[in-house]
Amino acid sequence: MIQIKRIYEPVGDDDGYRILIDRLWPRGFSKENAHIDLWMKEVAPSTSLRKWFHHEIENWEEFTTRYWEELKEKHPLLTELKNLEKEHKKITLLYSAKDSKHNQAIVLLEVLRTL
Repeated sequence: MIQIKRIYEPVGDDDGYRILIDRLWPRGFSKENAHIDLWMKEVAPSTSLRKWFHHEIENWEEFTTRYWEELKEKHPLLTELKNLEKEHKKITLLYSAKDSKHNQAIVLLEVLRTL
């Protein structure tokens, strides 16, 4: 099972293996206090796409399309995530965006569910 969660939410017993999927380290967290098992920044949107999107809701549909295309080039990372799911049974993809409905974790989860 793969789930998503904002990194600023409390660590839960049901989080399983915790993977940060942001390219940038989240503000206000030390690495010791983040309780992550893996930082997979390479699976995050490119810097140019992240800056273009700028979490503007009107860019959401185009962001989704562009990020989906970027993820096609990152198939080994997607395979690694699926293998981690098999190994740990439950993984939580962590993101730092304030908007829980319009962020890269939503897109990544959708892509992973197609594999």
